[in-house]
Amino acid sequence: MKNENGLKLVDKDEDGVDRAFREDVLAGLRQRQKAIPARWLYDDAGSQLFEDITDLEEYYPTRAETEILEARGEEFAELIGADRAVVEFGSGSSVKTPLLLRAIDPAAYVPLDISGDFLRASASALAKKFPDIEVHPVEADFMREVRLPDEVSSLKKLGFFPGSTIGNMVPRTAVDLLRSMRVTLGAENGETPLLLIGMDLVKDRQVLEAAYDDARGVTAEFNRNLARRINRELGGDIPVDDLRHQARWNDEFARIEMHLEAIRDIAFTVAGCGFSMQQGETIHTENSHKFTRRSANTLLSAGGWTPRARWTDSEDRFSLILAEATEKRDAP
Repeated sequence: MKNENGLKLVDKDEDGVDRAFREDVLAGLRQRQKAIPARWLYDDAGSQLFEDITDLEEYYPTRAETEILEARGEEFAELIGADRAVVEFGSGSSVKTPLLLRAIDPAAYVPLDISGDFLRASASALAKKFPDIEVHPVEADFMREVRLPDEVSSLKKLGFFPGSTIGNMVPRTAVDLLRSMRVTLGAENGETPLLLIGMDLVKDRQVLEAAYDDARGVTAEFNRNLARRINRELGGDIPVDDLRHQARWNDEFARIEMHLEAIRDIAFTVAGCGFSMQQGETIHTENSHKFTRRSANTLLSAGGWTPRARWTDSEDRFSLILAEATEKRDAP
């Protein structure tokens, strides 16, 4: 589906249900290990809960990434240059995005997000802070190629993907996203866009698990909100109170996994389809992969990007990487 400007919107059926959401949920619940892609955690309520998570004492990534953005502004400005269109994959944080915009003085800002109300609210707030920057919010699933507004077609592009959201994806999906970002940002049209991307680093297991299972239970509510969204949007009757939040480190794959665990045997319906879970069975709702320098570079290279600069915070907990779209080659 497209709007009057030809921009790709979320594809909804006649009842206003996101078709991709329904397809992913039903397919995921039919798997032996039930699993739903993490991007569906971010409806309006989920997006607000995640903003609350970023303020928690246990959740270090936002503070670490903010530290880098505050300390390295002059370097960003020198390497990136002014008058670009900043295309942010996901609605802008009220803290991180302004730091980047102030540092590099862009001509336009284009936030892409699947959560329309949250997108428009965050874009409006940024437009008030930066009246000299054109703001063009686009409601779209950025996991796929997105056509950018015509107003920014002639501008050089900088993709901005903070928060280590890339870590939510299995490697195959992450590579697909990085490749589609190249296309969205114009790499197939003779441009050489840049990408500033956040990647969380491997560290002590206790620190990692605490960051995704905070003492106040905000992350647990964020996780369970997915079940509430399914009930609301897909006519489900999942017994949310019978699902327990789990966050555990999987050392083999270098990732934190979030699950919703059934605390008793349950049965429920979603979109008219019946499902059941035995006590102890889980729905896998999110991965958060952690990276080393080598694994980050390998992932970017596979996705068509060449790292050009890398920064970490003072405690080496988090990294921001500036990468350039790699020209397609069929041989070394």
